[in-house]
Amino acid sequence: MRGAKSAKWVAIAAAVALGATACGGGSGDSGSDSKAAVDPNGKFSIEVGEPQNPLQPANTMESNGSIVTKALFTGLVDYDASGKIVMMNAQSVDSTDNKTFTVKLKPGWKFHDGTPVTAKSYVKAWNWAAAPANKQTNSFWFSDIKGYSDVAPEKGKPKATEMSGLKVVDDNTFTITLNSPIPYFVYKLGYEVFSPLPESFYKDPKAAGEKPVGNGPYKFVSWNHKKSIEVVRYDDYQGPNKAKNGGVIFKNYTNLETAYEDLKSGNVDVLRQLAPKDLPVYKTDLGDRAVDQSYSAIQSIAVAFYTKQWKGINPKVLQGLSMAIDRPTITKTVLQGTREPATGWVAKGVLGYQPNAAGDITKYDPAKAKALITEGGGVPGNKISIQYNADGGHKEWVEAVCNSITKAVGVACTGDSKADFQADLNARDAHEVKSLYRSGWVLDYPFIANFIRDLFGTHSDGNQGGFSSKEIDTLITKADGAKSLEESEKLYQQIEKALPNYMPSIPLWYYKVNAGYSEKVSGVKYAQDGDPILTGVQVKK
Repeated sequence: MRGAKSAKWVAIAAAVALGATACGGGSGDSGSDSKAAVDPNGKFSIEVGEPQNPLQPANTMESNGSIVTKALFTGLVDYDASGKIVMMNAQSVDSTDNKTFTVKLKPGWKFHDGTPVTAKSYVKAWNWAAAPANKQTNSFWFSDIKGYSDVAPEKGKPKATEMSGLKVVDDNTFTITLNSPIPYFVYKLGYEVFSPLPESFYKDPKAAGEKPVGNGPYKFVSWNHKKSIEVVRYDDYQGPNKAKNGGVIFKNYTNLETAYEDLKSGNVDVLRQLAPKDLPVYKTDLGDRAVDQSYSAIQSIAVAFYTKQWKGINPKVLQGLSMAIDRPTITKTVLQGTREPATGWVAKGVLGYQPNAAGDITKYDPAKAKALITEGGGVPGNKISIQYNADGGHKEWVEAVCNSITKAVGVACTGDSKADFQADLNARDAHEVKSLYRSGWVLDYPFIANFIRDLFGTHSDGNQGGFSSKEIDTLITKADGAKSLEESEKLYQQIEKALPNYMPSIPLWYYKVNAGYSEKVSGVKYAQDGDPILTGVQVKK
C-alpha cells in the first residue's frame, strides 16, 4: 500500500494480501504436492520485515504491517480475482444514490476475545480512527463521510467527536452518508482501514496495537519485535476464507538474499519476493515451487516537492529525467525480465487501466530528455539522489537508473540508502527526503482512483511528497461526483492522460511476483495485490 492499502507502500515487489476470496493466477502445486498428506493444524513461516507502526488497522500503510493486519481483521467486503465485490462480514451494502449506504452485517460474527461484532464495532472504530488526536496514518480515508471535517478539520480544534454521516440502526445495521455521491465507494470498503474494533481496544489503544484483537481468520499470539510475529487459526471464524492451516509465523528479514538462502535450506516456507541477485537462478533452484506472475502494483520515483530543489519546479525538468531512464534495458538486464516498463501511473489489472497514458514521457530519448531539462531551467544543483530501503532488493536498479540518467543528460545521481523499510517510511513521513525517493504502490481496491486520488490528491494520505495542484484536485472532485462507475472511470482516465503536464512522479515499471515456497507447503497462491493468500496454504505432514 499505501492513501494505500491507504494504499499500501510496497517494501519489496509485493504488498499486502487481499482476502482469501481473491485468487490470482501463478504457481499451483506439482502433482506430487497435491497428493501429499496435509496437517490441518500445521504452521508455516513467511518472510516479512518489521511493521512501521503498531498493528492497528487504520495505522498501516505499508506491506509489512498490512499482511499481518489483513490476517487478523476481516472487513465488510473483499474482491475476487476479476475485481468483483465479495461480501465478507457484510451481508449487503446497498445504496440508491451512491451517497447513503445501508450496511447489514452477517449475524454471529465474533472478535477473538469472544465479544460480538456489531454495527457499533464499525462506527466507533471509524470515528476513533478519524480523530486527529489518535494519529492514525490512514485517517484521511474517512474524509468522504459526512462530518469528517468537523472531527478532523484542516485548521482549528475539532467541533465533534463523531462523524454525522455514520448512524447505528441496530446491532447488525448501520448507515453511511457521504458528503457527495461516489460511485465506487463500496470498493473502498475492502481496505482494512475500515475494519471493526472490539470494545477492549479503547481501554489501551497502544497496547492493543502490540497485541491486537481482531475478527479475522487468524488470532494474535505474539510479536517479538524485529524477529517474528505469530498468529494461529481462529476456529470460530465465520468468514468464507477459513484457514486451511494452523497458523502463520511472520519471520523478520533485513535482506531478501538471506531469506532466499533460508528458503532453500527449509528455514522459511513462503517468500513474497526475491532480490535481483537471485532472479537468474531461482526457477532452476525451485522448479515447480518458483512463482512468476503479474499483480497490480507499480514502481515509481516520487518527488519531494517540499524540498528547496523541487519546490515550484517546471514539470519539463521531471519529464526530461523520465525520458533519460532506459526502462527496457534495466527491466531486461538488472531485473531479469521480471518487470514491465510502465507507460502510465495506474497498475495493470485495475479497472480503468489504459496503455500509454503517459505518452512519450516514459520512452527513452536522451536528446529529447536534454532538451526538456534545458527548457525547464535545468535540475537545481545538477544533481539528484534517490532514497530507497536497503532491505528490499532495490540497490541494483537504483544504481542502474542513476547511471542511465547521468549518461543521458549529465545530471549526477546517487542512491540514498536507508537501513530498512521502516526507516525509509519514517524519513518520508518526517519530510526528510533529500531529493527523490523510490515509491512502490499496490492496489487497495481495484479502481483507478486508488492510483490517482489516493496518491496525488493534495490532502491524501498517500501523497507523501507534497504534490499539489488545484486543477488536478478539481478534476478528481468531478470524477468522484460522476453519476455512474463507468463515467467516473472515464473521467479518471482523462486525469491520468493529463498527468504528464504536472509530473507528480516518474513511473518506472509494473511489478510482478517473483518468489517461491518450500517443500513443506502446498496450495500457495498469490492474490491481485501480490501477497500469498495465507489462508489457502496447506502444511504437509
